[in-house]
Formats: sequence, structure tokens, C-alpha cells
Amino acid sequence: MGIDDQSTADVELSGGQRQALRHAVAAIVAETESYLPDGYHVGSELQDGGPAATVAVDPPAGHPVTAGYTPDLDELDDLEAGLDDETQREVAQGLAASAVLQVMDAVGDGITQTAR
Repeated sequence: MGIDDQSTADVELSGGQRQALRHAVAAIVAETESYLPDGYHVGSELQDGGPAATVAVDPPAGHPVTAGYTPDLDELDDLEAGLDDETQREVAQGLAASAVLQVMDAVGDGITQTAR
């Protein structure tokens, strides 16, 4: 897996490979959503021309954060195996943490405590 892997940028995916990519990216979106409270919007987009996708989180404050996902074609050919659970978890946790940091940076110290 790599981000912006130029060697696969112009590869035409089969229907099964495209379905596997959609499934893998949907799993990352669901995992990311599981770490975040309401108010954070998570979405994804498949790139044209190769096995690549972007997952994005739009936090309630601050700038959106994104992560690229470019699996090896061999991973997409093995529909039974799907996305490696560890990779899914790492991408989702990284996105969630980055989105929370965006909110913290945007809000700063201006939060009034409601309880101790």
C-alpha cells in the first residue's frame, strides 16, 4: 500500500477489483466513524484510472483531513482476503486523530469547562 503510487496510476481495474476497492474503502470509512463523535463527517472518493482512493474527515471546526489509499493490485484480486485489518485500523485511527487535532487547534483554549 502506498500513497500516490505512480506505477499503478493508469491501470484499468476489472469489475471485481473495483468492487474490492470500494469494499476496502467503505471499511476504512466505517472504522473512522467508529472513533469519532457526532459532528464529524467522513466520506470517500475513488480515483479514476487506477487502484486509488481518498478518505476524508470534515471536523466540526478546523480544516478537513484526508488520507490516500492505494492497494497493490494483488490485494484487490483476492476478494476473500479484503483489506488488511491492521492497515484499516491504522488509516482510520490516523484520520480520526488528525480530525480531533484540527478541532483542538481551531478552538484553542476558548473552551469553557462545564464540569470538573
